[in-house]
Formats: sequence, C-alpha cells, structure tokens
Amino acid sequence: MKAIILGGFGGAEKMRFGDAERPRPGDGQILIKVAATSVNRPDVMQRQGNYAPPEGESEILGLEAAGRVEEVGAKVSGWQVGERVMALLAGGGYAEYAIAQADHAMAVPDGMDFERAACVCETYLTAYLNLFLIAGLGDRQAVLIHGGSGGVGTAAIQLCRALTTDAQIIATASAANLERVAALGADVVIDYRREEFAERVREVTGKRGADVILDHIGGPCLQSNMRALAVGGTLMLIGVLGGVKAELNLALAMVKRQRIIGSVLRSRPRAEKAAIIARFANTVLPLMADGRIAPLIAEVYPLAQAADAHRAMEAGGHFGKIVLRV
Repeated sequence: MKAIILGGFGGAEKMRFGDAERPRPGDGQILIKVAATSVNRPDVMQRQGNYAPPEGESEILGLEAAGRVEEVGAKVSGWQVGERVMALLAGGGYAEYAIAQADHAMAVPDGMDFERAACVCETYLTAYLNLFLIAGLGDRQAVLIHGGSGGVGTAAIQLCRALTTDAQIIATASAANLERVAALGADVVIDYRREEFAERVREVTGKRGADVILDHIGGPCLQSNMRALAVGGTLMLIGVLGGVKAELNLALAMVKRQRIIGSVLRSRPRAEKAAIIARFANTVLPLMADGRIAPLIAEVYPLAQAADAHRAMEAGGHFGKIVLRV
C-alpha cells in the first residue's frame, strides 16, 4: 500500500510518500480502506520524535481515519465489509489501509462525507472526554477554550453549545479568527496576543472566573490559567505546545480548591477508549446525524502532500481541521 513514511525525526521534509506493508486485522480488529484522514498536533509531535506510539502499534502517523470496512478480523461482530466507518487509531492513518479496534470505530452518519468524518474521532472525542466526562462541565457554567479556531477548539465550542444550557463559552483566538470563532458559538472571544486573557475572563464572568479551562499550551499559560479559574474550577491540560515547565502558587490553588488534570487519549487502555467512544456515539453522533454539529474543514491536501499539510499546521491560523484525502 501507499503511505507516508518517516525518514527519521525532524521537520516536515522527513516525510515521504512511499510503499509500506499492508496490515492485516487481528482478533477484534477491522481493516479500513482509508478515504480520508486528518492532521493533528500529536502527529507533528511524533514526527519530531516527541510522541512515540504505544507499544505494538503502527509507526505510521495518523490518529483517525474514515473510509469503508475492507476486512473483518476474528471475534468481530457488528461490522460488515463495505460499511462506512470512522475510527480512532493509535497510529497508521496516513495510509491507504489502516487497522482499528472494532469497538473504537463508529458508523459514519448518513449525509456526512468521508473528509468530515475524518475530523471526528480525535478532536471531538478529546473535547467531549475532557470537558464533560472528566471536568463535568454543566449548565450555566463558564468555560474557557484556548485555541478556539483549531480542531479541538472548534469541536469544543460546538459541543458546549449543543450539550449545555446557557453555558458561557469564552475562547481565545488570533485576530484573524475572532469573528469566525464568535459566529461558531463563543460568547466572548479574546485576542490572546493583545489582551491578558485572565483579566478578561474575570471581567466577563463578574470576577468569578471560569469553571473549566481547556488548555493545550501548557507552561506559559499556567499562572494566567490559575488566575482565570474559578473557586473549585478545573484546568484540563491536554497539551504542552508552549512548554512543559512553569511556577505555580500552591497556596492559592489550595485556597481556591482548584484542580489541574493532565489528560491524553492515545495511551489510555483499549477498553477505556471503547467506553468513551460508546458514550460519545450515544450522546454526540445523533447531533452530527441531524446537522446540529458539523466538523469544520480548513484545508484538504492529497495524502502525497502530507508534508505541506504539516507545514500549514505548524504555521497556524487555520480555522477547523486540516484533512488528507487518500
């Protein structure tokens, strides 16, 4: 099969379009003939040598894919060859064929094309898991979403708008994307390059702060995040794009009874991921099927141009997901 091959770790130039062995599904697995996959920040980190796949998983990049079931492994029920499928992967999406655990896959809703389906599993599951299953975001609470124009950010805004009543949605974004993030459903959008977001969050929440913060930046934002967080609030740390170290006023965190929770999806046990996906399928997929939630695509590249897609990801400024068409 054709796939994106890494010729060592480093920049996007390390990626090449070449030949790889076509995988075979084992017990409890399905083989997907991939129609589309998408680019996620962890793909860039893996390419740089900073995010290895779990032991035994494909070394090929790609954490989600959409296409048709090509082959069904032993001990699999509920899937038939030819069915439209989208799946969360531990790796292997940047290829013509990819292996998925059967219970990590979902049926593509009628009316959704494969390119949009390829945007669902990594980003929407990440946002749903961290905001709702872990942090417990509820009605009439305030949430701060960093990077409101990116894949996880746009997913998070849509989920907050669809799954809560009167939640106050605050997002950070670049100046070029302020209006689009607001149109997507954010009540307040902060230009993080021109405003101190902690003070702005406190201002728009009547000095109470955000009940939940979803952050992928890490170190440089920690102190401001804690100032922006309400008493009893939860900071969900899902990335460290800006750095891994920062100082923390522990006394203030104690007095305000704040929680900092680190969270990743890829390395969770298979059964745990299956349970998360099952809840997502019951709660969110119906909203995608009727069009209330629609994945947003910034750009589509052919698989052979994955290096250009990575450069676009690293340049930033995109609104929605960057997709690779296979």
